[in-house]
Amino acid sequence: MAARNGTTTGTQGVDVHDRLCRARQFIDDSYQQPLDLAEMSKQACLSRYHFLRLFRDAFETTPHQYLIQKRIEKAKELLRARSLSVTDVCFEVGFESLGSFSSLFRKCVGRAPSSYRQREHQALKKIPACYIQMFGWSQNPER
Repeated sequence: MAARNGTTTGTQGVDVHDRLCRARQFIDDSYQQPLDLAEMSKQACLSRYHFLRLFRDAFETTPHQYLIQKRIEKAKELLRARSLSVTDVCFEVGFESLGSFSSLFRKCVGRAPSSYRQREHQALKKIPACYIQMFGWSQNPER
């Protein structure tokens, strides 16, 4: 995600942008852990509400929305590549409730996690084997 220009003007703006990027990197590295606004804002050395406002201005999303997006992207990757159950994927990416994971996944992706997995595996069967081998993909969903 690109930052808006207004956040990075002047020396102080660069410092704030660096702190926001540090907090975003913390989210990227710790997305599977239970994270709250206080913990994220601590990484940027800002108050919670100041951090929330600056993060939204810089990255055009809230920290919580960014965290959810990160978790959903990782869940999609796990559903495509491994044979973990949907419940295991849910907990692997940091959700604490299968129901909330499934409903958020459906809202963001447009289909249920199990349906997404099935569709992705069907699509992989349509790719010629030489391409799968060349790019290191696996036709076997067990991997």
